[in-house]
Amino acid sequence: MGTYEKSITVAVPPGRLFRYLGDVENLPAYMPRLTAARPQGGDRVTVSAHIAPPDGPERDVTSDAFIRVTEEGKSLEWGSPGPNDYHGRLHITAGDEHTSQLTVELHTERTEGESVENGLEEALRGIKNAVEKAEH
Repeated sequence: MGTYEKSITVAVPPGRLFRYLGDVENLPAYMPRLTAARPQGGDRVTVSAHIAPPDGPERDVTSDAFIRVTEEGKSLEWGSPGPNDYHGRLHITAGDEHTSQLTVELHTERTEGESVENGLEEALRGIKNAVEKAEH
């Protein structure tokens, strides 16, 4: 079980970063292994991913999740049902006039701390690369 937190500086203003992250359909552009994200109304979303778990065969999975976008405070919360109690929060703050600081907090019951940390870093790099590329 653990709670993890990482931050990264992104070379776009906070408003643009928030709009990009708040669009659920952009999820596959920056989330490792995610292949599709389909809004279902309200805060519900269906996500599909290609996974290669250490204890089983490589496969495609589909799951329901929630994503709550909060304009005030520029945050986004997400989670998915299941035994891992997987949920998290993105929070955006202003850097200088052309940058943003993106912080991700993640909670999971999984105990593979190093693989969770690596996945979190991979997701942050993915967000940075995708949103900066979309801006140019």
